Amino acid sequence: MARRKIYILAALIVALVLAVYYAFSGHGESGGLPGVFAADTKFQPLDVREPSLRIDLLSQIRKAEYPDSHRNIFVAMPPPPPKPTAAEIAAERPFVGPRQQVLAPVQVPAEFFGYASQPRAGRRVGFFTSGDDVLVVAEGGTFLNRFRLLRINNDNADVEEISTGRHVTLPMVQAPDQGGGQ
Repeated sequence: MARRKIYILAALIVALVLAVYYAFSGHGESGGLPGVFAADTKFQPLDVREPSLRIDLLSQIRKAEYPDSHRNIFVAMPPPPPKPTAAEIAAERPFVGPRQQVLAPVQVPAEFFGYASQPRAGRRVGFFTSGDDVLVVAEGGTFLNRFRLLRINNDNADVEEISTGRHVTLPMVQAPDQGGGQ
């Protein structure tokens, strides 16, 4: 492995010596370094008959006034818009058009009175009363065709109105006593 590296190094040194010899030996185009450093013999300077400065043209250019934009030429972003004056602010027209209506709070025609846990499934089932009806709804299920039970906590239930996506929290109420005991 070491011999191979020595042979490669020797070959590279020989190639370098040959390249330097060829470059400076006169084998190139103009006897020196070829290509870029060779002078172009066809160069002809411009024929300028009167190389004087035209002061009259400069004074005309100086008289032209350019609006000052206060722009930093080293920043690629456009300059910020000018600040509105007090007259412009006063002249702004008031909003004309339909106003967003304020929606009434979500009214759920049911009461949340309890829940049961399913330990193996990891879900909870909520119990609601709507009039004389008792509704048993699992988390994620819908009831009364308008509401979805999102989550059941220890003392309340989060409910979403399906049509509008608005949420409401129903507190747990005590179930009314049915009068069977004394």
